[in-house]
Amino acid sequence: MSSPKPRHEIPGTTLFDGAQARKGYALNKMCFSFNSAENRAEFVRDEEAYCTKYGLTPEQRAAIASRNVLQLLAAGGNVYYLAKFAGIFGLDMQDIGAQQTGMSKEAFKAKLANAGG
Repeated sequence: MSSPKPRHEIPGTTLFDGAQARKGYALNKMCFSFNSAENRAEFVRDEEAYCTKYGLTPEQRAAIASRNVLQLLAAGGNVYYLAKFAGIFGLDMQDIGAQQTGMSKEAFKAKLANAGG
């Protein structure tokens, strides 16, 4: 069995590894629940109660309240589950990418288009 490869830190990037997965379990479980329209409506009706139902930490609750993707990632959020949360507010993956890079959505889309050749 080979030894694990050393990690290479990428400044400004939260690596979603086993520790982050454990840290974000409740947050990601809650976001997964948003596959159901009934659950999305329940969250919108009483966000605080919904977060309590899933046992979110104070850090996760603050990130949810601020709608800040970088804070949600730091709190253990997985971007694929966070997309379900963002969808409640009419946001898509390009909105999330723009927030992560500190760009407007239009600038982020242009960057993607230019990178595609």
